[in-house]
Amino acid sequence: MATGRLGVGETLQALNAAVGPGNPVWFKETHARHLRVRDFLAPRNALQTHFRDGQVPQSVFQAVACLQGPGVAPVWRCAPTSAGLSLQLQRPAVFERVLGAVASYATPAKPASSGPRVVLHCPALRCRPDALRLSQLRAVLVADHLARTLRAHGVCVRLVPSVRERHMSTFLQQLRVDWPTASESTTETLKSWMLAEFTSVPAGKALPPGVLGRLCLKKLVEEDCRAGYDPSIDNCLVTEDLLSILSELQEAVCHWPKDSYPGLAGDSDANTDGCMVIHVVSCEEEFQQQKLDLLWQKLDDQAPVKQKHLVCGPVKVAGVPGNLMTAPEYYKLRHGQVYKASVLKHGGALAQDPAWTDTFEILSVATIKFEMLSTAPQSQLLLANSTISTKGTKSGTFVMYNCARLATLFEGYKHGMEQGLYPTFPLVSSLDFSLLHDEGEWLLLFNSVLPFLDQLNQTVSLASTTPGLHITVRTEMVCKFLVQLSMDFSSYYNRVHILGEPRPHLFGQMFARLQLLRAVREVFHTGLAMLGLPPLSRI
Repeated sequence: MATGRLGVGETLQALNAAVGPGNPVWFKETHARHLRVRDFLAPRNALQTHFRDGQVPQSVFQAVACLQGPGVAPVWRCAPTSAGLSLQLQRPAVFERVLGAVASYATPAKPASSGPRVVLHCPALRCRPDALRLSQLRAVLVADHLARTLRAHGVCVRLVPSVRERHMSTFLQQLRVDWPTASESTTETLKSWMLAEFTSVPAGKALPPGVLGRLCLKKLVEEDCRAGYDPSIDNCLVTEDLLSILSELQEAVCHWPKDSYPGLAGDSDANTDGCMVIHVVSCEEEFQQQKLDLLWQKLDDQAPVKQKHLVCGPVKVAGVPGNLMTAPEYYKLRHGQVYKASVLKHGGALAQDPAWTDTFEILSVATIKFEMLSTAPQSQLLLANSTISTKGTKSGTFVMYNCARLATLFEGYKHGMEQGLYPTFPLVSSLDFSLLHDEGEWLLLFNSVLPFLDQLNQTVSLASTTPGLHITVRTEMVCKFLVQLSMDFSSYYNRVHILGEPRPHLFGQMFARLQLLRAVREVFHTGLAMLGLPPLSRI
């Protein structure tokens, strides 16, 4: 049997190569109705553009039929249809390849050598939680999700600032945001150095109290390499707080822990040229961060060249005038709604059970994270002020609910095995995956398990070479993916009885289905881990 991980991207590349030079003509089908008859399609219009007479040469059919190569899925048939050139894979063989190596499709493979270095700077974390606006909360959640995903792909990540405010640290723990707490010593030393550097700069005329000096940043803005900065930026009033921020950024860029970056030789100092700094800011903080960015470049010759700004759009709550709701108030609102929904579903006695307290908190955080992260971070976000339930198919509670259903399913199999109803799970290599012929089973594999890591890679595709100040990051991909997976799984689970009658002739199909749902479960768990959410076993 062939080995190696199959990939949608590799298969599409091979298909387009078989057609010949020119623009790509193949795409992967995703709609359930189309997947009943084909997996990939080269549309008729694209073929007519590619071939002068619109007729596909016989040599192309032969090349597609014999398609092979690393990561290329095996082809069953390719035929012309009214829609274009239709291709279907050898589905039992694809099931066998994927479900025989679940981990390689559900867990990102870290590179053998050390990856790039990224400093994620989220200035919103310098305030108290009761002053944290919802747009700032969005920036915090985006930064945390991006950090988790980058690290899962072998990228060295440092997070700035270290949180010094005790209430903020507690609030982040409540939100399951993994962020470092303060370490004063090195930062204070660097701040003293920055102060000494700054005193050599003429301070100008009379200054407001607490201001150390005034610097003109206009020339930096006007330079070609500073494209993207607000043209109205002129002077910057330098305070000790600003220098403290710069010193912490400088420390993060120049001093990497040895164990987090094995590629460094000798000590932990690293050249800033290979480091990328991403400032994750709310739209209200963007202007001030641009000034701080320029001030860093003005004062420090070693400031990294690759500095990008990821600006999160505004967040509004329906029915709340003036956008006055704070992040803790929003958490309290959602927690109360989760609690009320649970009381309606399970009754007051269960909702009062202390064992469910942690579940309510996780569901509240899941609700908030899916609301905040399911929309592209650059776009405006409008949050509902209405109640929530587990039946809303686009909600975090719906995703957690279906993850819990999977846990219940496997617990049911384990219980049946202990009672002697079902045999122990056989070797995966002995399973007959040709028994998986329900359209929902192929939908789960082809739209979820097979392309999952490709989807995850889109989140961490940092366009560091793109000119300009701003960067676009697709942090909405994981949430959208998990929501669609939940909808597909829920439809399949409600329609197909997985744990069938304890009859030997039914066990083969049952085990093949369980292996498929093992893969679905692993995808769920990996996706939730990228959001800092643990899977639930009950809901």
